[in-house]
Amino acid sequence: MKKRRFGVGKWNGYGGKVMEGETIEEALVREVKEEAEIVIKNPEKIGILEFEFIESGLKIENHIYKVTEFSGEPVETEEMRPEWFNVDEIPFKDMWPDDVYWMPLFLKNKKFKGRFVFGESDVILEKELEEVKNL
Repeated sequence: MKKRRFGVGKWNGYGGKVMEGETIEEALVREVKEEAEIVIKNPEKIGILEFEFIESGLKIENHIYKVTEFSGEPVETEEMRPEWFNVDEIPFKDMWPDDVYWMPLFLKNKKFKGRFVFGESDVILEKELEEVKNL
């Protein structure tokens, strides 16, 4: 559960901004270490999503990775409270509304690209999502 800043109160994956001089994967490793106190190994990029928020003008590009190997146990930090869910019990109602569209592809190990435009109250105004062979 995201505890502060953007997305607060939603179940969300770990992540954040890429710092100057960092690759996307280096930022991923750093952010997960900061937010969960685990060290991930062999992350696999599985998706790229673009988000646009009409009200604020904010545009975000998210790179979605699947991680099956890590050392340590996820712990609660100032940023996030981790929790494991069974695949058939994923709490989509408490997540960003776009997750219900791309998460099934993620769970089937399908690579994907997409774009979501949000209006007031995080309502999806536009969506594009496609399965791809390569990212």
